[in-house]
Amino acid sequence: MAWDFSTEPEFQEQLDWMDEFVRTEIEPLDLLWGDWVFHPLDEQRRKVVDPLKVEVRRRGLWACHLGPELGGEGYGQVKLSLMNEILGRSRWAPVVFGCQAPDTGNAEIIAHYGTAEQKARYLQPLLDGEIFSSYSMTEPQGGSDPTRFTTRARRDGEQWVIDGWKFFSSNARTSSFLIVMAVTDPEVSAYQGMSMFLVPTDTEGVEIVRNIGLMHEPLSGDHGMHALVHYDQVRVPAESLLGGEGQAFAIAQTRLGGGRIHHAMRTVGMCRRALDMMCERALSREAHGGLLADKQLVQSYIADSYAQLTQFRLFVMYVAWEIDRYHDYRRVRHDIAAVKILTPQVLHDIVQRSIQVHGALGVSNEMPLGHFWMTVPVMALVDGPTEVHKVTVARQVLKAHQPSPDPWPTEHLPTRITAARERFASFLEDEVADL
Repeated sequence: MAWDFSTEPEFQEQLDWMDEFVRTEIEPLDLLWGDWVFHPLDEQRRKVVDPLKVEVRRRGLWACHLGPELGGEGYGQVKLSLMNEILGRSRWAPVVFGCQAPDTGNAEIIAHYGTAEQKARYLQPLLDGEIFSSYSMTEPQGGSDPTRFTTRARRDGEQWVIDGWKFFSSNARTSSFLIVMAVTDPEVSAYQGMSMFLVPTDTEGVEIVRNIGLMHEPLSGDHGMHALVHYDQVRVPAESLLGGEGQAFAIAQTRLGGGRIHHAMRTVGMCRRALDMMCERALSREAHGGLLADKQLVQSYIADSYAQLTQFRLFVMYVAWEIDRYHDYRRVRHDIAAVKILTPQVLHDIVQRSIQVHGALGVSNEMPLGHFWMTVPVMALVDGPTEVHKVTVARQVLKAHQPSPDPWPTEHLPTRITAARERFASFLEDEVADL
């Protein structure tokens, strides 16, 4: 058997290089252009960002989310998790390393289910980092409940005609194409009657009604990156269908499984940064006659945060290992769901403690903790709400247990004692006789 918590020296060297590279070369971009991560780069920004991408490619660390047969490096989920732990410290880092969401998930499903023509038109530019994409699934009246989805796609000769509304289609405003989930057969279950389509953003009838910002972003200005999209008689050729008709949910599971692990490990990186800031503040701030680091409550914050983060990180790495071992997202679906449940809770707890230790400075816009804090509710909703994942975990755990055939639970001690006496009755009688 193998049970190892170490990283091979060769890949650890890569991680060490990434850590230094992100800290010195990429994190400054967050300070200069934090709101421009998913915008097409103008000539000025390309002069800065493109050389960084070249260096990442030279190290063999570009677009590592796909296997070699799909055009990537084939690192697997364990290595990807270790990488994302570092990339999670910076908003720009995933873009510079060619593994930003939602493009990673979109690239994966095109690689798995796309035709040769679809891969040439959509996948290769994504892998080259030349374009962005959008995953257009959620609807104003239908999020976690697919039976409420109303966007329809009907066949009309050699074309599909898409009609409906999509909500919170992230990065649609700067994307070259959208992956649209639509009902193609309303007479069957939503899980068998929905399909996915590759739709260029400039297709006639694709209307971005407005771009919605996150709750900490102002209504005015140019901040919103999550589009409300109206598909009004959008006509696309038959070959725009991604995978088979009615296969949308099977495709979605491929897309979302690994993505949830990547989100979790980027959250680990964010939490580690918040913990580091908490420790630095505790060691430099004096109050009530001594350093905060000497106060027992602050020590409790630090100890709880360290333990919580270490437990979470190990669990995420274990699930990544499971994915690499079994190559079956369905087999580890409940563990992926459990990771998704824990992600916002761990982030909330550690960031909240760090804010408390920083005091007024912690809630100011002069520290990154406010951005971390606002990420908590996003992590609780992205790739499916926490409540849905709790149901998934509970159902899988319950399947492994059988109900008691008796009126008393199996751990009812009087019942177990009676059964034990019956099992060893002859021995007990002999024992009494000897006495």
